[in-house]
Amino acid sequence: MKVVASLMRPVEAQTPYGGRVVSYEPVGSLWLALGARRRRERTEGGVTRGVETLSATTRADPRLAEGAAEGLIVRFGGADWGVVGVEVDPKAAGRARLNLERAR
Repeated sequence: MKVVASLMRPVEAQTPYGGRVVSYEPVGSLWLALGARRRRERTEGGVTRGVETLSATTRADPRLAEGAAEGLIVRFGGADWGVVGVEVDPKAAGRARLNLERAR
């Protein structure tokens, strides 16, 4: 199944009270061929939370270059998925595999 998704990057700003706020601005759209969703639990600092992972294939894009994708999110189906990994597919020229994750 293919879906269109918004690619968004974080923008950090300082609040009037000295704090920091992070918002996301769109940088483009992607067509994603989705793989299977997997659910698991992760424990960090004594707190257990549910995590969903998903792999998706898309066209190679300079915005998704390895190392440059840190902090990017992909928004589709009413949910925000963090980009945790980008792998350029050597078998299929011009394709990239995204590893996406979101906390539940």
